[in-house]
Amino acid sequence: MKKVNIGGVPEHFNLAWYLTLKNGEYKDEGINLRWKDYFGGTGEMCKALREGEIDLAVILTEGIVKDIIAGNPSTIVQTFVASPLIWGIHVANNSKYKSTEDLKGTKAAISRFGSGSHLMAYVNAQNNNWNLNEDLNFEVIKNLDGAVEGLTNEQADYFMWEKFTTKPLVDDGTFRRIDNCPSPWPCFVIAVRTEFLENNKEDVKTILNIINETTKEFKDIPCIDTTIANRYDQKIEDVEEWLKITEWSQEVIDKKTIANVQDTLFDLDIIPEKWDYNKLVTKL
Repeated sequence: MKKVNIGGVPEHFNLAWYLTLKNGEYKDEGINLRWKDYFGGTGEMCKALREGEIDLAVILTEGIVKDIIAGNPSTIVQTFVASPLIWGIHVANNSKYKSTEDLKGTKAAISRFGSGSHLMAYVNAQNNNWNLNEDLNFEVIKNLDGAVEGLTNEQADYFMWEKFTTKPLVDDGTFRRIDNCPSPWPCFVIAVRTEFLENNKEDVKTILNIINETTKEFKDIPCIDTTIANRYDQKIEDVEEWLKITEWSQEVIDKKTIANVQDTLFDLDIIPEKWDYNKLVTKL
């Protein structure tokens, strides 16, 4: 049986992977797919791909585009979630800051440099016409637990993370969400180490076929809202809202989207150059 390692964030977006693994669908095809949760998000997964710790990753679009251009020997094979990610902008509950404009020049908590929380801080700054050199400062906090500690102890002033994942921390008074910042593109893609793909193309195709069959019908799974609410400590009404605005994809990411991501990252001085579509994406 072929062993394949895959990583992703431990969030509701990836429940379809858990369900297909639980059902033994990959093993039925001779694939021992091993899932690993990455609490540190995209930056941590980029490192894992580079070091061969995982073969595939369900990863933020902007993060993997940046890291491939920076030398990560991987390629994007598919869009996984077609809808934008809604990034909540959070402060500590007792923080003096009340609006996004109040955060200009303060310190953003980020999981690591090159992560989604880092890159989206630039997008948010651009959206608000801040000076990218003077109005952005960062404190590395590794993960959500680190953000709780960092904001509570005033090591950092605000933290951007997926709105629904952090909602329980808003509900219990740990964080206060002062605004939202949607990503300007489909949020998650599936990336594969290039060397692994070259030697295991049929296995990758099989994995994608299995997950795609589940995401096509994901919203129609009986009691899926209750399952998500229980598994991810969410309120049922929040899950229902999230399901309404979230769309999965079974398609290859298109040239226009890749151009948009690169244009934005280049304008923000996050990438030094733009690459041809075929150097970033592989159509299977």
